Amino acid sequence: MEKPGEMTTLTRVLERLHERGFDHELKMSDHGRLQNSDSQKIYDPEDLTIIKVYRFEGESDPGDSSVLYLMEDKDGEKSYVMDVYGTYATESHEGTSFDDFLKKIKVEDREEQLIYG
Repeated sequence: MEKPGEMTTLTRVLERLHERGFDHELKMSDHGRLQNSDSQKIYDPEDLTIIKVYRFEGESDPGDSSVLYLMEDKDGEKSYVMDVYGTYATESHEGTSFDDFLKKIKVEDREEQLIYG
């Protein structure tokens, strides 16, 4: 059984988050804003708060790495954004608009038990 703080896979973390209501993935839209892939709701940076960030390294290739941002909107709806860093980071998003957008979002790193609680 996994213990708090123990490294686990991105897939396992997504499964645990789904159990806790993080069901909606946000992706960059053509409008340069994040969009809920289910409801098509579009967000500006001030509409969101980053409540936790998880980083993962590929087991066989440290260049194969990903980051998972957990978000909450003004209405309390939970969502997530996935991104890559390292070798494949340039292929993830064109230009700097995604990074610039993320930098504008308020960060409130919550210590609550999001995965292991």
